[in-house]
Order: sequence, then structure tokens, then C-alpha cells
Amino acid sequence: MSIPPVSFFNASGWLTIITREPCIAAIPALVLAAGASRRLGRPKALLDLPGGDGTLLEGAVAQARLLTPEVRVVVGAGYPRLWFRSGAQPSRWIVCRQWQEGMSASLKAGLRSFGPRPVGVYVLVVDQPLLDPAALRAFAERVRRNPGQPWAADYGGKPGVPAFIPRSLWGRVFGLHGDRGAGRLLSEWRAGRCDVPGVNDDVDTEEDWRRIRQQFSRTGRLARQFRR
Repeated sequence: MSIPPVSFFNASGWLTIITREPCIAAIPALVLAAGASRRLGRPKALLDLPGGDGTLLEGAVAQARLLTPEVRVVVGAGYPRLWFRSGAQPSRWIVCRQWQEGMSASLKAGLRSFGPRPVGVYVLVVDQPLLDPAALRAFAERVRRNPGQPWAADYGGKPGVPAFIPRSLWGRVFGLHGDRGAGRLLSEWRAGRCDVPGVNDDVDTEEDWRRIRQQFSRTGRLARQFRR
């Protein structure tokens, strides 16, 4: 006999649902990869990971698939080149025609691509190749057990991506403008925080990329970890 879930409002005011088994409702993922990589000077999504393990974009898709089988990639500045170069195809490509308006436009384009079924969405970016696989799996487990609450990686007390945005909050996301993601909103929503090692290692400049490549070489944590 199945035991019904227990629900209550937590201290932050969010409906908390405690289930014996993870939520099986559809929770897809968005990988945001629409930017022009101006500081880097070339498309960061197409940077080759050390060891012949594909590009940053392929690594990000693999990371997202640790969370869910349905992964959509939002592209803009580099499309259709990213589509041609990508070896790991996502579930769907979303073209953001307004990519020059910033990250908020990419996020809104991704959300608009979904029908009524998803209860929420994971959000990742293309340039965090050192995210810890075990931490991503633990993040997904928390989300599946309580999909009514927003969740986010912990950046020294501040929330950021990877993140989970429940559907009840999508309307607030559509009010964002410019090069702003949902970080401020996640703070306002008192999102649950998760420790995800690697969130501070993102690729914005050539110096960042050299440092991250060296870390790959030292630790041997290549993108193949995400395919296990």
C-alpha cells in the first residue's frame, strides 16, 4: 500500500511536500548557451575539453542529463554553428532570437518552449565544466522530493545556477529584463541552497579557460564522468 505524501508550509513560506519516493512528474532542464562570449572572443560553447571529451556544450548537456533525461539547449549568437558542431544532441534546440537582450531573454525563450506538463525546470549554463557529478545527483534528489520549492547552488550565501524554478514562479521570470538571470528572484524566493563544488569555476576569459584546463589535467575529472 502506498503512503500518501505529507505537505506543509516551511519557514520560508513554501509548500513543502515530503514523499517516500522521488516525484516522478516531468522536470526537464534548460542549458543556456545563447551568449556571444564577448569577453572570451570566441564561442565558449565550442571550446574543446581536454582528453578529447567533446566541447563545453557537450559537457553541459551531459551534466544536465545527470538531473533529467529531457534536456533543451537555448542558443542564439552561435546558432546554427553550435548545432552542427555538437556531438551530444539535446532533446531539443531552442533558438532565442532576442539573445542580445541578455540572459533573461534566453531563460524566457526556454520556458516558453514547454507545454503544461512540467512542474518546474532545472537551469544550467554552458560554462561550468567542473561541477561535481555527485553533487548534481544530490541536487536532483532534493528537487524531486520537494518540487514545490525553488532550489539553487550556494555561492557563499547567495543562490545561483544550477537552479530549479518551480512552475508556480515562471510568471515572475517573464518579468525579468536585460542581462539578468533569476539570481535576485531566487534570493527573494528564499530558495533552498545546495553545495555544488565547481560553481565558481566558470569560463569568461582566456585566463579562466587556461586555469580550468589545468584543473582538468591535475584532477583527471573529464567529461566522461558525466556519461557514467
